[in-house]
Amino acid sequence: MKRWWRGTFGLVAAVAFGFSLATLAIGVVAFETTHEALELQLDHRIAIETQALIDEGQDGPDGIAAAIRRREAASSTASLGYLLVDAAGEPLAGTLDTIVPAKPGYVELLPYRADGQERIAQSLTTALPEGHRLLVAADRAAIDEMDNSFIKLFLGAFGTMLLLGITAAWVVGIVTRRRLARIDHTASAIIAGDLSRRVPLSGSGDEFDGVAETLNLMLDRIGGLMENLRQVSSDVAHDLRTPLTRLQNRLDEALREPHGDLQRGAIEAAAAEATELLEVFSALLRIAEVEGMAARAHFQTVDLSTVVTDMAEAYRPSMEASGHEVVTDIALGVTMPGDRRLLQQMITNLLDNAVQHTPEGTVVRISLGCADDSIRLAVSDNGPGVASGQIDALFNRFTRADGSRSTPGHGLGLALVAAVVAAHGGKAKISSGPGFSVDIGF
Repeated sequence: MKRWWRGTFGLVAAVAFGFSLATLAIGVVAFETTHEALELQLDHRIAIETQALIDEGQDGPDGIAAAIRRREAASSTASLGYLLVDAAGEPLAGTLDTIVPAKPGYVELLPYRADGQERIAQSLTTALPEGHRLLVAADRAAIDEMDNSFIKLFLGAFGTMLLLGITAAWVVGIVTRRRLARIDHTASAIIAGDLSRRVPLSGSGDEFDGVAETLNLMLDRIGGLMENLRQVSSDVAHDLRTPLTRLQNRLDEALREPHGDLQRGAIEAAAAEATELLEVFSALLRIAEVEGMAARAHFQTVDLSTVVTDMAEAYRPSMEASGHEVVTDIALGVTMPGDRRLLQQMITNLLDNAVQHTPEGTVVRISLGCADDSIRLAVSDNGPGVASGQIDALFNRFTRADGSRSTPGHGLGLALVAAVVAAHGGKAKISSGPGFSVDIGF
């Protein structure tokens, strides 16, 4: 069952309705406040007029009656009405057509007649000596008109805000559905097998574009992994065919050999081939684990200066024994979040690569430093290098330069280096000619 109030239209409409209710509540408070202020002002005016009449008629009811007649004759008190009655309720002065309340004080709604119509006044009754009563009243038409105007104003504002809110909800719902439909269409195409599709951007830089860019980066990552998987599958099928064929031939030879010593030699050769294959698969699994980024969950602060120094010193004896010279330029105190074991494996592969694929007399330089808020690590040599057309593929699995095919290895060392660098959020670059260099930035 579709719950419309949980959709974009429902949520925006609910917000608009809430604002409308808030406007209505503010209107009610403002109405009550204004209404009370007007009534208090009218009461104050009536009280002042009553006191003025009493002050003018200091000689008693006759003086007050004379003051009332003067005011009515001059018409100087618009919207005010007067009535002076004796103890029996008989009118003495004033033309106000109403009944004077017996109880002194204010009456908020006093009915009276004027021009043949029933009207409402706000009045004050004052008790005078000898049972006389003075009534001063003001017509409430102005207050009623103000109240009506206020009510119409706020009802109009409430209706306008509610209408605008519903319209805005409708527009936002249409825009949102259209933008989400694009994402949905892209996702459907990808599910159908078109991994090249990407979520279109509107160019507005809004939240939808932000989500689309994130999704596109995710799709690029998935596409890269899928391409990597296809490449790995192809490379494994191609590059392991030869050692598997050799293993099969060794086993067939062992089966055909009748002599025990020769059979044992064939079996040992087959075992060596199997060991080599296991090493290849172990390296592939290791690369896959690193590319899975699971190691990031266990990152700690690593003193990279110490790691590089220790690895350089550990390799120095064997490299000097093979006729290689090691030169280091390692800055102190360079730290970064990472996995020490993976970083050690990365440096091991770089140094192994330098030793195995360069001739005697080669100088291997290891440098580490910081520049532009980034860490720079480089392992370079002045060996023969590689052809420029082969550089871009050296980080791929099972890729070997032409000059290295006669040396041991399977072309997985630099692939693991690239995986470790990517897992640590860095980038690796190969340059050659003259010499060979791997530059890494974190």
